[in-house]
Amino acid sequence: MSETAAPRASRRQALKFLSAAPMLPLGGVAFLTACGGGNDDPAPAPTPTPTPKPNYVSATFTGMAAPALSDSAAMATTSVHSSLKVAYDDGSSTDYALAYKPFFITGDMVPDGKGGTILAGGYVDIYNQPIIDTTVPASPRQFFSDAPDGTSLLSVAGAKVDGVKGNTVFAVVQFEYTTWAQDKTTDMYGKLPSPIAVLTLDQDPATGKLSLVKYHNVDTSNVAGLWITCGASLSPWGTHLSSEEYEPNAFTAATDAGFKAFSKNLYGSETAANPYNYGHMPEVTVNADGTGSIKKHYCMGRISHELVQVMPDNRTVFMGDDATNSAYFVFVADKEKDLSSGSLYVAKVGAGFSLDPAAAGAPLTWIKLGSATSAEIKKLATTLKATDIMDVKTADPVDATYTKVFANGKTEWIKLVPGMEKAAAFLETHRYASLVGASTAFTKMEGTTVNIKDKIAYSALQNCQSSMVAGNALNDPAKGVALAKAVNAGAVMALKLQGGVKDTAGAAIASEWMPVDTKALLVGEDIAADAIGNTANPAKIGNPDNLKFSEKMRTLFIGEDSSQHVNNFLWAYNIDTKTLSRLMSIPAGGESTGLHAVDELNGWTYIMSNFQHAGDWGSIHNNVKATLEPLISANYKGKFGAAVGYLTADPKQPALAKA
Repeated sequence: MSETAAPRASRRQALKFLSAAPMLPLGGVAFLTACGGGNDDPAPAPTPTPTPKPNYVSATFTGMAAPALSDSAAMATTSVHSSLKVAYDDGSSTDYALAYKPFFITGDMVPDGKGGTILAGGYVDIYNQPIIDTTVPASPRQFFSDAPDGTSLLSVAGAKVDGVKGNTVFAVVQFEYTTWAQDKTTDMYGKLPSPIAVLTLDQDPATGKLSLVKYHNVDTSNVAGLWITCGASLSPWGTHLSSEEYEPNAFTAATDAGFKAFSKNLYGSETAANPYNYGHMPEVTVNADGTGSIKKHYCMGRISHELVQVMPDNRTVFMGDDATNSAYFVFVADKEKDLSSGSLYVAKVGAGFSLDPAAAGAPLTWIKLGSATSAEIKKLATTLKATDIMDVKTADPVDATYTKVFANGKTEWIKLVPGMEKAAAFLETHRYASLVGASTAFTKMEGTTVNIKDKIAYSALQNCQSSMVAGNALNDPAKGVALAKAVNAGAVMALKLQGGVKDTAGAAIASEWMPVDTKALLVGEDIAADAIGNTANPAKIGNPDNLKFSEKMRTLFIGEDSSQHVNNFLWAYNIDTKTLSRLMSIPAGGESTGLHAVDELNGWTYIMSNFQHAGDWGSIHNNVKATLEPLISANYKGKFGAAVGYLTADPKQPALAKA
């Protein structure tokens, strides 16, 4: 079924909830009083007291079934058959059917705000010129992404963009990679500089519906381009916090074919790109005219950044680290709303780590890796070579001056060059963290988010295998994580947040939002392949990735990146009722991305959601591939296209307070 088919099949659209601030008071009633005249004036007629409007109490999702093997059309598109019940304090409630609305499919020509059009998800080089795919010589075309990912929905004071009739709002969307060149045999993963775009959206004040008015490519030339931008989040001060995951190995970049191709596509030269310019934290600021600017923070650790979460203090940043032998990292900025300087910490996991939700949490202690400014680390990045910082051996040198470490899915032996502690901490962060005793033990630590009221952070482990399993060559029991068996389907962890924490050297950490333990909240279940091909229980989460929490709805939203579910899902988990509800099914072989739960924007609530690489087949798809391949190809530009959009109700949005 195509994106233009009936609403029941594929519409990502907004959830309208009138919240306390912008629309009307949710608590209390405004009483009008009449003023009389002099003593001789007749008594005025009493002003009637307005009938109080019921207040929002709760939002409850009712999930949908996974698409059946008999419904191939549903398996080949974004399928939504979930609903939302909004309850009020007068005992009434309203039910809404949810749907999905895309802004575009990548590869579409969309308005550029200047009277012309621009290619959605299109790639450009360091000079902002289109990068052309010539793998089919008879039909060269500009590369465009099939992997939209991190998305932030936001507003800007004083925004004004031509063509907007209602409220002007913006979405920042980044594009992680493209899977194949158009010859469908040339692997393009990581070989192109990631684009990032600002979408100007027209928000209908009466319905909350969003319409695309302008697409603007952010110029990334001042930050040396972007490398594999994955998950993202909105900072409390309204900027888009991007990501650069799988930092390139600076010791092998000169001979690595993939990094050389990236450099060639970006600069026109295989040797121009510097690996130390990638693996950092980009931040995008949206301007009132729908354009945007970008900077990179070099002082937050050069790790596999994915979907960071800034805490309510505007200083503490809990960071996902999507790697094998990954770790919990926290950055504490020196100043509020300014990530250009601060201190970097990494966790050591204490005894008791478990994937049993009934088990007590394992304690976390924090090792300080260093303090720095972005400017000083950027200077080191542009003046130092990898061998200036440390020596790395891939085989045991049988030399006591080297230390065995576990980093980036490899066992290595390293020796630090004297005086290079700061350079190592911020440019070779994974290796240095392992060197100083951190728990570099996790596998694919993905999205992070925060439940402010309960002071709990959540962290997704896409899978729990290899470096997390006792006896595996990448597992070091001294790191505090040694599972008896793998859980390939992954887990969501909950981390208690506190103040008054000291680092392992006894120095106070200047944050009231430090994680002090970690325990399992939701765990996937590995199964023998079912009739469709699922190897993780489709009634439970499988390989969680994107995480976002809604304070208003008390709901944790979970997007999957699963090689174990034939169709990946977007879930809602109510942390009070413990109810897990499937909200949407992604086209088979695709990944749920771009998750952003917005409690209130001009009185409306939104769940942003994208998908990427539909029809990216694995062995679990053997039972469906032949049937779904032509359907997905027809729906999504021969499998080169993917959707950027949002959940909504159709035709009328839900409201958290009755009109």
